[in-house]
Amino acid sequence: MKSKRILVAYGSKHGATAEVAEEIGTVVREDGFEAVVVPAGEVQGVEDFDAVILGSALYAGHWQRDALNCARRNARALGERPVWLFSSGPVDSSAEQHEIAPVPAVAKEMEHLHARGHVTFGGSITAATPGWIAHALVRHGKAGDFRNPAQIRTWAHEITAELAAPGGA
Repeated sequence: MKSKRILVAYGSKHGATAEVAEEIGTVVREDGFEAVVVPAGEVQGVEDFDAVILGSALYAGHWQRDALNCARRNARALGERPVWLFSSGPVDSSAEQHEIAPVPAVAKEMEHLHARGHVTFGGSITAATPGWIAHALVRHGKAGDFRNPAQIRTWAHEITAELAAPGGA
Protein backbone atom coordinates (compact mmCIF):
# COMPACT_ATOMS: atom_id res chain seq x y z
CA MET A 1 0.00 0.00 0.00
CA LYS A 2 1.28 3.45 -0.95
CA SER A 3 2.16 5.77 1.94
CA LYS A 4 -0.13 8.75 2.37
CA ARG A 5 1.46 12.10 1.48
CA ILE A 6 0.93 14.85 4.03
CA LEU A 7 1.66 18.51 3.31
CA VAL A 8 2.80 20.58 6.28
CA ALA A 9 2.73 24.22 5.16
CA TYR A 10 3.46 27.19 7.38
CA GLY A 11 3.67 30.95 7.56
CA SER A 12 6.65 32.06 9.61
CA LYS A 13 8.30 35.46 9.76
CA HIS A 14 11.30 34.71 11.95
CA GLY A 15 11.56 30.92 11.89
CA ALA A 16 9.95 29.76 15.13
CA THR A 17 6.77 28.53 13.41
CA ALA A 18 8.88 26.90 10.71
CA GLU A 19 10.51 24.87 13.48
CA VAL A 20 7.06 23.85 14.77
CA ALA A 21 6.16 22.70 11.24
CA GLU A 22 9.42 20.74 10.95
CA GLU A 23 8.66 18.99 14.25
CA ILE A 24 5.20 18.07 12.97
CA GLY A 25 6.78 16.75 9.75
CA THR A 26 9.22 14.64 11.76
CA VAL A 27 6.37 13.02 13.69
CA VAL A 28 4.39 12.40 10.51
CA ARG A 29 7.42 10.58 9.04
CA GLU A 30 8.05 8.63 12.24
CA ASP A 31 4.45 7.45 12.08
CA GLY A 32 4.94 6.03 8.59
CA PHE A 33 3.65 8.77 6.31
CA GLU A 34 5.44 10.87 3.72
CA ALA A 35 5.69 14.49 4.88
CA VAL A 36 6.52 17.51 2.77
CA VAL A 37 7.23 20.60 4.87
CA VAL A 38 7.26 23.92 2.98
CA PRO A 39 6.56 27.61 3.50
CA ALA A 40 2.92 28.38 2.67
CA GLY A 41 4.01 30.94 0.10
CA GLU A 42 5.67 28.18 -1.92
CA VAL A 43 2.61 25.92 -2.10
CA GLN A 44 1.54 25.70 -5.72
CA GLY A 45 -1.32 23.27 -5.07
CA VAL A 46 -2.44 20.58 -2.66
CA GLU A 47 -3.91 18.09 -5.13
CA ASP A 48 -0.94 15.70 -4.80
CA PHE A 49 -1.45 15.33 -1.04
CA ASP A 50 -3.80 13.09 0.93
CA ALA A 51 -4.02 15.53 3.86
CA VAL A 52 -2.79 19.00 4.78
CA ILE A 53 -1.60 20.58 8.01
CA LEU A 54 -1.43 24.36 7.65
CA GLY A 55 -0.19 26.75 10.28
CA SER A 56 1.02 30.23 10.94
CA ALA A 57 2.56 32.46 13.49
CA LEU A 58 0.16 34.94 15.01
CA TYR A 59 1.08 38.60 14.66
CA ALA A 60 -1.16 41.02 16.55
CA GLY A 61 -3.89 38.37 16.51
CA HIS A 62 -3.62 37.62 12.78
CA TRP A 63 -2.17 34.79 10.73
CA GLN A 64 0.80 35.52 8.50
CA ARG A 65 -0.36 36.60 5.03
CA ASP A 66 1.26 33.68 3.12
CA ALA A 67 -0.62 31.13 5.23
CA LEU A 68 -3.98 32.85 4.74
CA ASN A 69 -3.35 33.24 1.02
CA CYS A 70 -2.43 29.55 0.77
CA ALA A 71 -5.70 28.58 2.45
CA ARG A 72 -7.76 30.84 0.23
CA ARG A 73 -5.93 30.00 -3.01
CA ASN A 74 -6.37 26.25 -2.41
CA ALA A 75 -9.77 26.35 -0.70
CA ARG A 76 -11.56 24.04 -3.14
CA ALA A 77 -8.89 21.31 -3.03
CA LEU A 78 -8.43 21.70 0.73
CA GLY A 79 -12.15 21.13 1.19
CA GLU A 80 -11.76 17.73 -0.49
CA ARG A 81 -9.16 16.32 1.90
CA PRO A 82 -8.52 16.21 5.65
CA VAL A 83 -7.11 19.51 6.90
CA TRP A 84 -5.81 20.61 10.28
CA LEU A 85 -4.73 24.12 11.25
CA PHE A 86 -2.31 25.37 13.88
CA SER A 87 -1.30 28.74 15.22
CA SER A 88 1.86 29.71 17.07
CA GLY A 89 1.91 32.81 19.10
CA PRO A 90 1.36 33.41 22.78
CA VAL A 91 4.66 34.41 24.32
CA ASP A 92 3.70 32.97 27.68
CA SER A 93 2.66 29.56 29.03
CA SER A 94 -1.07 30.00 28.32
CA ALA A 95 -1.06 27.56 25.38
CA GLU A 96 0.17 24.82 27.71
CA GLN A 97 -2.31 25.67 30.45
CA HIS A 98 -5.51 25.60 28.42
CA GLU A 99 -6.86 25.29 24.91
CA ILE A 100 -6.83 28.60 23.07
CA ALA A 101 -9.57 29.18 20.53
CA PRO A 102 -8.50 30.15 17.02
CA VAL A 103 -8.48 33.87 16.28
CA PRO A 104 -11.58 34.99 14.31
CA ALA A 105 -9.96 34.89 10.84
CA VAL A 106 -8.64 31.37 11.48
CA ALA A 107 -12.01 30.22 12.85
CA LYS A 108 -13.55 31.48 9.60
CA GLU A 109 -10.96 29.53 7.55
CA MET A 110 -11.61 26.41 9.65
CA GLU A 111 -15.29 26.58 8.80
CA HIS A 112 -14.67 27.36 5.13
CA LEU A 113 -12.15 24.50 4.74
CA HIS A 114 -14.07 22.05 6.97
CA ALA A 115 -10.88 21.66 9.01
CA ARG A 116 -10.86 18.74 11.39
CA GLY A 117 -9.12 20.67 14.12
CA HIS A 118 -7.01 23.57 15.29
CA VAL A 119 -4.49 24.05 18.05
CA THR A 120 -2.58 27.07 19.30
CA PHE A 121 0.99 26.44 20.41
CA GLY A 122 3.15 28.79 22.42
CA GLY A 123 5.38 31.10 20.44
CA SER A 124 8.95 32.24 20.70
CA ILE A 125 10.57 35.64 20.91
CA THR A 126 14.19 35.60 21.98
CA ALA A 127 17.19 37.93 21.81
CA ALA A 128 17.88 36.47 18.35
CA THR A 129 14.44 37.48 17.02
CA PRO A 130 14.82 40.51 14.74
CA GLY A 131 12.72 43.65 14.99
CA TRP A 132 12.22 46.46 17.43
CA ILE A 133 9.10 44.94 19.01
CA ALA A 134 10.95 41.70 19.75
CA HIS A 135 13.90 43.61 21.19
CA ALA A 136 11.58 45.69 23.38
CA LEU A 137 9.89 42.54 24.72
CA VAL A 138 13.27 40.98 25.47
CA ARG A 139 14.43 44.17 27.26
CA HIS A 140 11.30 44.18 29.42
CA GLY A 141 11.52 40.50 30.31
CA LYS A 142 8.40 39.57 28.34
CA ALA A 143 10.02 37.18 25.91
CA GLY A 144 11.04 33.56 25.79
CA ASP A 145 10.54 30.32 23.93
CA PHE A 146 7.16 28.92 24.93
CA ARG A 147 6.94 26.22 22.28
CA ASN A 148 6.35 22.83 23.89
CA PRO A 149 7.80 20.01 21.77
CA ALA A 150 5.82 17.36 23.67
CA GLN A 151 2.55 19.21 22.98
CA ILE A 152 3.46 19.59 19.31
CA ARG A 153 4.40 15.92 18.98
CA THR A 154 1.24 14.73 20.77
CA TRP A 155 -0.97 16.76 18.43
CA ALA A 156 0.86 15.45 15.35
CA HIS A 157 0.50 11.86 16.62
CA GLU A 158 -3.26 12.44 17.05
CA ILE A 159 -3.47 13.50 13.41
CA THR A 160 -1.53 10.49 12.12
CA ALA A 161 -3.62 8.15 14.27
CA GLU A 162 -6.76 9.60 12.71
CA LEU A 163 -5.29 9.26 9.21
CA ALA A 164 -4.22 5.66 9.88
CA ALA A 165 -7.67 4.65 11.11
CA PRO A 166 -10.00 2.95 8.60
CA GLY A 167 -11.55 5.72 6.50
CA GLY A 168 -9.11 8.29 7.96
CA ALA A 169 -8.37 10.03 4.69
